[in-house]
Amino acid sequence: MRPEELPEIRHLHLFRDMTQANFESLMASSYAQNFPQGLEMIRQGDPADFLHIVLEGSVELFSQWSGRECTMAVVRPVSTFILAACIRDAPYLMSARTLERTRIILVPASDIRAMFRRDTEFAVSVINELAACYRSVVRNAKTLKLRNSRERVASYLLRQWMLAGGGASYILPIEKRLLASYLGMTPENLSRTLRLLEADGVKINGARVIITDHEKLTALAKPDRLIDGPDTIANGNGSGLPVT
Repeated sequence: MRPEELPEIRHLHLFRDMTQANFESLMASSYAQNFPQGLEMIRQGDPADFLHIVLEGSVELFSQWSGRECTMAVVRPVSTFILAACIRDAPYLMSARTLERTRIILVPASDIRAMFRRDTEFAVSVINELAACYRSVVRNAKTLKLRNSRERVASYLLRQWMLAGGGASYILPIEKRLLASYLGMTPENLSRTLRLLEADGVKINGARVIITDHEKLTALAKPDRLIDGPDTIANGNGSGLPVT
């Protein structure tokens, strides 16, 4: 692991409040690895051997069942996955593959569990992180169950517009095929919905999103803090998909 990478890891909410000695101990047992694009790093059902910290690149978390597949999240630097399985010493519920050349820090799950019992502030940070992830899952479930496809896409585009600073346009942070999967749609349905949204104040030019009428888009999306967030304290996990 490069010495200059340690401050970035230390700054994460998960590690920032633990003692320096315990942080150094945890990092001493960890190691860095570079993965090529398109590599399946972990597979759902396998034992959770490591907590993963994304330092460079991006990783898609996805699930499969009965010949079907869906995107659960896209993780970007600097952020971690999958903490819950490490703490529970349970199998991964999701698989992970790199979307580009990616650098990962691998922290042994057994060391994470031991540090959870040893360092009180780290334990509190773990609980806060897991609570934030739980709330994100609930909010995503509410979006899928309560909003139709046009509303889901509109709320995503509006959310990303705010995260991008509220300018006249921005670049989609993920590929459309991943966005479609995350929103519970086929790529064809997403393309059709994006065309329909031109009447609701948004135009898509490749990966660029152009907001033509913010009021119309907001009226369609109907932002709700209990669905869209954010919480007072953001978990800042670097996801390319909505994390609330």
